[in-house]
Amino acid sequence: MLPDKDGPAVGGGQGSPEGEDPSVALFREYLRLKTVHPDPDYDSALRFLDRIAEELELPMKKIEICPGRVVSIMTWEGTKPTLKSVLLNSHTDVVPVYQEHWKYDAFSAIKDAEGNIYARGSQDMKSVTIQYIQAVRRLKAQRWKPTRTVHLMFVPDEEVGGHKGMEAFVTHPEFQKLNIGFALDEGLANPGEAFTVFYGERNPWWITVRCPGNPGHGSRFVENTAAEKLRQVINSFLDFREKEKHRLNTSECFTLGDVTSVNLTMVRGGVAYNVIPAEMDVSFDLRIPPTVNLQEFEKQIKQWCKDAGDDVTYEFAQKHMNQNVTSTAENDPWWSAFSTACKS
Repeated sequence: MLPDKDGPAVGGGQGSPEGEDPSVALFREYLRLKTVHPDPDYDSALRFLDRIAEELELPMKKIEICPGRVVSIMTWEGTKPTLKSVLLNSHTDVVPVYQEHWKYDAFSAIKDAEGNIYARGSQDMKSVTIQYIQAVRRLKAQRWKPTRTVHLMFVPDEEVGGHKGMEAFVTHPEFQKLNIGFALDEGLANPGEAFTVFYGERNPWWITVRCPGNPGHGSRFVENTAAEKLRQVINSFLDFREKEKHRLNTSECFTLGDVTSVNLTMVRGGVAYNVIPAEMDVSFDLRIPPTVNLQEFEKQIKQWCKDAGDDVTYEFAQKHMNQNVTSTAENDPWWSAFSTACKS
């Protein structure tokens, strides 16, 4: 949900409702494209981006890295194209919708009387995509030219791990040709006048814990069942969740990025009401701050599984281990460039 703020009209493609900034109209148009999992309409996004590339008079390259999964790249060549380039990256897909919990249709991009826009993907991350596009449009309208080449890249499947998106593309020869020196990617849009900068990111761990147990008929008190082990696993993870939530809520210094978030996202198992299952699985989404020792944290997970009972195992669907953070020292080149730009 993003507030609409009138600004100078800089063009935004095909017309816009009377009184609406063309940037907002373009944003709402993009939001109406149903690039939602499990079956994203990527073709509509490609048509949209083709039109934008034509409006901006930028060449567009499309690379099908997996069947039906296309990475699109608009390139604004710099005056010194041999220098390392700048990448403005965004993803076109959005997560599924529970429409019954929405005030409006999740893909209608309704704007209410206060200017709030309701649509899936408004924050993650279609607003950023339009910001990139409109920034380039404004600069070109001013006849400004970049020294370094700027690439606007649009990738699929980020919301399901990027395995058929960025993960596959970084090994492709076309990625190497981009000669990237600096990249901007996903962040949180700020409706105010402040610039919010994120200098680090929590590591996402998507983990599934498998709990085998003794099967049997639903009328019996079977010992050592999968459900009993599952309960113990869930209790361990969610007890830790409560502790982290308490830390966040009781510290004036902490933000969400300072604590580990834990959310149970899937439970699987069972074949019938009257059959005790031989195995049950539970999946969690964990986001771990750079300040946490990841090896020690995984040892804790192993202990939780051991405490739950025999043969309880886990596996990762996603396990990021990069704990690097960008320096915010005044002499750091990236921080210096950002802070200088904010002052200008």
